[in-house]
Amino acid sequence: MKSMLITGANRGLGFGMIKAILNQPKENVPQIIVAACRKPDEANELQALAAENSNIRILQLESKDLDRYPAFTKEVADIVKDGGLDLLINNAGIGSRFHRIGMVKSDELIETFTVNTVGPIMLTKNILPLLKSAAEKNANAPQGAAKAKIVNISSILGSMQANTDGGHYSYRCSKAAVNAATVSMKVDLKGTGICAVCIHPGWVKTAMGGPKAPLEVDKACKRLVNTIMQISEEHNGGFYDLDGKKLAW
Repeated sequence: MKSMLITGANRGLGFGMIKAILNQPKENVPQIIVAACRKPDEANELQALAAENSNIRILQLESKDLDRYPAFTKEVADIVKDGGLDLLINNAGIGSRFHRIGMVKSDELIETFTVNTVGPIMLTKNILPLLKSAAEKNANAPQGAAKAKIVNISSILGSMQANTDGGHYSYRCSKAAVNAATVSMKVDLKGTGICAVCIHPGWVKTAMGGPKAPLEVDKACKRLVNTIMQISEEHNGGFYDLDGKKLAW
């Protein structure tokens, strides 16, 4: 894999996945890691990691700023050049407070959908030519191998079959929607060699997951990255946990 792009890269799962990828065997470490975050100037840990690893390139992206996506894509294209983009990880996301139906607010629904659903769909749309370019470059990959990958970070809370607690309208619906989008990506990109999956990373001790979460960031991200590296055509359009176990829609 020569290149990857990950959003929400300055902290939590995004930053953890970059560190986990850097710890992969040398042949699996991308030559270019484009790390996108809202405020690069305030991303001190990410900046320090980039200073130690010349393959990390930091770009500014606010998920809600949809009008910036074309210019952002041009910046990514200028970095990856003719090689295209091998891996897109749509990781940036926001949580929401637990509400029963009587307390749901429209502005919270709209903001959560914009970041968690509209953002990944529109970024994938813009980045798609770079993914197709990489897939064409990887045309001689072994049969069944993904020639380029789209990974949408989802949540078990987006599973309708697993929903026995109710509530969480904004977050649940936004993740169920990105799961649906992942299946559509599979269908729309048939024959391109590009595989799209959605992955539930587990309940992790991040700013969103909180201190009571059972999974440490580093350990969870190591398992998550190992699963991402193993994605092939047989996984295309599926919903998985961080170890690659298939989850119920």
